[in-house]
Amino acid sequence: MRQCSRSACTNAAVATLTYVYADSTAVLGPLAHLAEPHSYDLCAQHAERLTAPRGWEVVRLMPEFEDAGPSPDDLSALADAVREAGRVRRPAEPSSVTETARRGHLRVLRADDDS
Repeated sequence: MRQCSRSACTNAAVATLTYVYADSTAVLGPLAHLAEPHSYDLCAQHAERLTAPRGWEVVRLMPEFEDAGPSPDDLSALADAVREAGRVRRPAEPSSVTETARRGHLRVLRADDDS
């Protein structure tokens, strides 16, 4: 989730603002897939209140911008990340160690002495 580019705003971005300086135009459209260095991501509140400098035109590609919230894909990715982080990783045992017995979660190991 990307945040609004306006300072001190912590809302989720729903629109992307770009400027066409040659045409004195500000273009406000749907949120871009990737953050670009010369564009600004805005929340719904800031997108609706956007004004341009005198002599500039604002082109709105969408009449209203609403926060869509997390999609099912976002929630699935988050669940997968939590599962992966919680998975126990056991370090590989040296080849000289052999398991000889097991009782519950306890194991009896024997080290083969080659010396």
